[in-house]
Amino acid sequence: MTEVSFAQHGMWINERMGAGPAYHMPIVIRLPGPPDRGVLAKAVVAVAERHPLLGSAVQERDGVLHLVPARTPPALADTPVEGPFDLERGPLVRFSLDGRTLLVEAHHLVFDGQSKDILVADLAAFCEGTVPPPLGTADHAALQRERVAARLGQAREFWAERWREPGELAVPGGVLRSRKAGPGKAAEFRLDVPEVGGLTRFEVVLAALHTLLRSYGNAGVVTAVDLSTRTEAEAGHIGPFVNELPVFTSPSPGTPFAEFAAGLRAELRQLYAVREVPIARAVPGVKPHAALAPVSVSYRRAGRQVPGWEVELLAFNQAVRGALQLQLLDEPDGLRASLRYDPDELAEPDRVADDLRSLLSRIGPDRLLSELVPFQGVCAPNVAVAAAGSTPAVAGHPLLAEITAIWEEVLKFSPVEPHDDIFDLGGHSLTITQIIARMRKRLNVEIELDDFFDNPTIAGVLEVIRR
Repeated sequence: MTEVSFAQHGMWINERMGAGPAYHMPIVIRLPGPPDRGVLAKAVVAVAERHPLLGSAVQERDGVLHLVPARTPPALADTPVEGPFDLERGPLVRFSLDGRTLLVEAHHLVFDGQSKDILVADLAAFCEGTVPPPLGTADHAALQRERVAARLGQAREFWAERWREPGELAVPGGVLRSRKAGPGKAAEFRLDVPEVGGLTRFEVVLAALHTLLRSYGNAGVVTAVDLSTRTEAEAGHIGPFVNELPVFTSPSPGTPFAEFAAGLRAELRQLYAVREVPIARAVPGVKPHAALAPVSVSYRRAGRQVPGWEVELLAFNQAVRGALQLQLLDEPDGLRASLRYDPDELAEPDRVADDLRSLLSRIGPDRLLSELVPFQGVCAPNVAVAAAGSTPAVAGHPLLAEITAIWEEVLKFSPVEPHDDIFDLGGHSLTITQIIARMRKRLNVEIELDDFFDNPTIAGVLEVIRR
C-alpha cells in the first residue's frame, strides 16, 4: 500500500466530479494475423506483473488516498468492457481481443502518453518469448513528493509573477471557455512543421498556435501544456509521470516569428525547472478543474515500432477535457495531430486546423507575425471572473464549532472565520478530502466533493448540510 502522487490525487478528484471517459487512454493494436490467444493472454499477465500499477485500485483512508492491489488482476477479455473504471475495485487497465484487434484501455491515474509505447514494447517482447530487462523498484509517489517539496519555494516565486486565472478565448464562430470534461469530437490531420534554427518542432507548433489564437482577437493567450516529469529512475516504468502547467504570452503582430518563438522557448526553459510542482501547490486559491485552461497541448515522440503491428496511439476516447485539446505525435514520417474539442464551443474545428496549417506553411525566421496570419482587433479582456455567491448566516448552527475545529486542525491555521475561502487560506484538493473524511468520521456528516468545491467556506458547507 502506498500513498498516491499529487497528479493521481488531482485525477481522482476530477473523476469523482464527473470526468467520465476523459481520463480513459485507449490503444488499438491491429495484429498481422489471428494471434495465439493463449500466448497473448500470458503476455498480458506478464505485463501487468511487470508494471504492478496497472493492477491497482485507489482507496480512501481518513481522507488520504492509497494505491492497493485490485480485487481481480488484469486479464485478456473476449469483449471490451464498457463504462467507467471502478477506481476502488480496479484494475485500472483493460485488455480485450476481437479477431486480430487488441484494444487496451488504461486510466490516466496509472498511465501517460509515454506509457503507451512502454506497454506496446513490453507486450510485444512477452509475445515473442523475450523477457525485458528488469525494472528497479521505487515508491514513485513518495519520490515525487520529495522533489516537489524541494522545488516548492522556487515554484511559488516563479508563478507569483506570472499566474492569472485562465479566461475565455475567442475563435472563429464562438468562444472557448470550458474547463470541464465532457463528450467530445476529434479531427486528425498532418502538420508540416518548418525548421527554425534553435527551436524544436513542439516549440514551433506552440508558438504558431499562440500566434493563431492572438490573431483571433485575444489580447493575452494561455494554453496548458503537458510536461513530462519522468526522471532516470522512472525510465521504462508505466505511470502518470506528467504535469499540466500554463504558458502565457501576448504575441505582438509586429514581432518576427523567430524572435517571438525564441522568447517562448526561453519561458518554457524556466517552466521546466518547476515542472514537477502542481499549480495548486504553488499558487493559493487555485480550484480544481478537469482542464487547467480551455485550450491545452500535448506533444511526444513515438516510440519504437513493432514490426507487423499497426498501433493506433492517438485512438480517441470520445471525450475532451476543456474546450480544445491538441495532441501531437511526432512520428518518423512527420507530425500527426489530433484536435479534440467540445462541439458546443468550437463550431469550426476544420477552420482552426486549416488556419494552423496555413500559418505554419508561411513561417520564415524574419517574417513578422502579421505576415503569417491576418490579425483581428482585440476582443474584450478574457478574464475569468467567479460569480459572487450568497453568504448564509451561520451563527448558532450546532455544528459550527466542531467543523471550524476540523478546518483549523487540517489547515494548521487559526482562527478560520465562517466566510473564509479555503483556497484563499492555502487549502487544496488533498486538504478538502481530509476535511470531508474527518467530518464523516467524527460528525457522521457526508458532503460531496463537488458541493464542497462549489461552497468552499465553512458557511457554505453548513448551508449544504442544511439542504
